[in-house]
Amino acid sequence: MIVEIGHFALILALVLSLVQSVVPVWGAMTRDTRLMAVAPPVAGVMFLFVGIAFAALTHAYMTSDFSVLNVIENSHSAKPLLYKLTGVWGNHEGSVLLWVLILVLFGALVAAFGRNIPAELRAATLGVQGWVTAAFLIFILATSNPFLRVSPAPMEGQDLNPILQDVGLAIHPPLLYVGYVGFSIVFSFAIAALLLGRVDAAWARWVRPWTLLAWMFLTLGIAMGSYWAYYELGWGGYWFWDPVENASFMPWLTGTALLHSAIVMEKRGALKVWTVLLAILTFSLSLLGTFLVRSGVLTSVHAFATDPLRGTFILGILVVFIGGSLALYAWRAPMLKQGGLFAPVSREGALVLNNLLLTVAAAAVFVGTLYPLALEALGGDKISVGPPFFNLTFGPLMIPLLVAMPFGPLLAWKRGDLAGVSQRLYAALGLSVAATLVVAWMQGTQSILAALGFGLAVWVIAGAISEIVSRARFTDVGLSRGISRLVGLPGSAWGTALGHLGIGVTLLGIVAVTALQEERVLTVHPGEQFEIGGYELTFGGLARRTGPNYVDDVGHFDISRGGVKVAEADPAKRLYLARRMPTTEAGIVTFGLSQVYISIGEVHGDGSADVRTFYKPLVTLIWIGCLVMALGATLSLADRRLRVGAPKPARGRMVAAE
Repeated sequence: MIVEIGHFALILALVLSLVQSVVPVWGAMTRDTRLMAVAPPVAGVMFLFVGIAFAALTHAYMTSDFSVLNVIENSHSAKPLLYKLTGVWGNHEGSVLLWVLILVLFGALVAAFGRNIPAELRAATLGVQGWVTAAFLIFILATSNPFLRVSPAPMEGQDLNPILQDVGLAIHPPLLYVGYVGFSIVFSFAIAALLLGRVDAAWARWVRPWTLLAWMFLTLGIAMGSYWAYYELGWGGYWFWDPVENASFMPWLTGTALLHSAIVMEKRGALKVWTVLLAILTFSLSLLGTFLVRSGVLTSVHAFATDPLRGTFILGILVVFIGGSLALYAWRAPMLKQGGLFAPVSREGALVLNNLLLTVAAAAVFVGTLYPLALEALGGDKISVGPPFFNLTFGPLMIPLLVAMPFGPLLAWKRGDLAGVSQRLYAALGLSVAATLVVAWMQGTQSILAALGFGLAVWVIAGAISEIVSRARFTDVGLSRGISRLVGLPGSAWGTALGHLGIGVTLLGIVAVTALQEERVLTVHPGEQFEIGGYELTFGGLARRTGPNYVDDVGHFDISRGGVKVAEADPAKRLYLARRMPTTEAGIVTFGLSQVYISIGEVHGDGSADVRTFYKPLVTLIWIGCLVMALGATLSLADRRLRVGAPKPARGRMVAAE
């Protein structure tokens, strides 16, 4: 009965989404306050109904209700409780339902916390959000119903994909979906503004918090997915340029550009047309990622669905929303009034350069991801576009962006003094040059690219610190007054500095692990010892272990340094019994910011095993930098200026205008 309630709740949510799609938009166009007032309560009730549906599916998983087809295909009674819960979205139908739940959550948040937004804009925004919601609810009910019953019900399920039976499934998809779907509300704001002909600095202020929120969660989602693949797949890499990885990275790039262009629009009233286009493109790329995962065009560890009907349906959604929004943009954008002028050397100019490089980088990733798929679809030829292509196209675009990054926040609006800003960055430049020379001396001239990479990372980190220090003005006001100035800085200033600092920290980790990593692949016997990264590893042999729904061969390693035991590692080769599918459980030991990584391959009858071992210096900085970026976004969101709408005109001026 609970399953049927969930199904019926989805149908009611679809009906409400159709109401929300029409009534408030018509009210906003005709300025009918009664029609516009329909949007907030409908958005709240729709979130309630989709929440009921999600709770019903969760109940079916938690109770192992094998009369539900979705539970049969993705669960097992012996599966641990955590994986029963995460299995709700560890499949196509459940993940789309989670997608829609987050979609209506953002609509409910705008309804609840958007009271300072003009009534027309809020109503139209919620109406556009209703269009997206209706499309995906129709998709679920027509092609991906998670509540289909089976009679007679089997005694046992087929279990969840073993790769997904990890705590990463509890964290990565929800974070990533909040980022993906969060850009839908930015898209809705953009379309609503085009419909109403209202795109101004106040609009940019209302959009920025939602963009920041989506960008923050997308950053965390990508970082968590990277670390999950790093420790779960046993290959020791943090990024493979997988097409679905790229599908989440592209909206992150354009979303980063959108954050910066919205600042220019809010502060100077410039880049209006461009900012609206970025809002449309960012969510369009999110929809593209949804299509790639669920269309069956990819064979990937990330891919859920292989049903061509589902792929065709999502392709239709993609065409309607992307094509329709771009058509509306082409019609309305020429009518938008352009903003103020500025010199090329200015903060606006730096942000424009930022936008140019980020969007070109996103375009390069887009071409590398979709060109092989398009070529195969049109001619049947199969080609592979791998890391070398992306490294050669994406990397050179990022170098000038990273070099220019410390300059932007220090330049003045409208017209900047490049020479004066350069003087404030002397210390950062000195540290960068010193880091380059030290690494070149330690590693030799053959590692000159690694030395330059270290220098660039230090330049970005020191530049971010210089930005904060320059705001304190210690040399002018003294230590105590400077500290007071730092404490009094707005959250957005700290957020910008930490965002740039996080990028530098991540870059430092990437350069270190790329240039200085050590790897050994060998077959070891019990009692045998080998060395890597200055550590001695002793293989203690294999032991059979039985889990709730798996068995595995666990290898024990003692890790010593200078003859003193400092740690232990227990990598495993695991076999899940229901699907008879093996997985690799890496043994990872962290020493400071570096790691020793051990992965077991084939296990031999004489007790020996093939082992792949890495020493990864400073590798944890890759993910620590992402956390620093997310912290910066959090501090920016805490800035009161982003929670307060544009000031309302005085009553007298309003009456005169009328």
